[in-house]
Amino acid sequence: MSRRALPRLRIQVTGGWPRRTLVLTDTPRPNCQECEGDGGFEYDYGDHNGEYAGTEWDPCTCWNENRRWTLLPLPRLPRWLRRHRAVRDPWASDGYSNELPF
Repeated sequence: MSRRALPRLRIQVTGGWPRRTLVLTDTPRPNCQECEGDGGFEYDYGDHNGEYAGTEWDPCTCWNENRRWTLLPLPRLPRWLRRHRAVRDPWASDGYSNELPF
């Protein structure tokens, strides 16, 4: 008798198009012998000169990263609750001095 692997589900909010949605997603098997619960394998690769060119990620066979079910679309915030553009602080540390003006 073979044991069927049960899905390990998690509720997640996606910020995709056309609006935010609540979805149910599958997660990697925590006791997987191959990926040790990470869900995939990360490796670096180089260009033809041997220089670092980036990092690639391959998913493990213990889960399907595209397996997701939409539960419900989340309502949009009313216009009066949406964040407005913040006023830029001239004394903040993002390129301006944070010292007092004297």
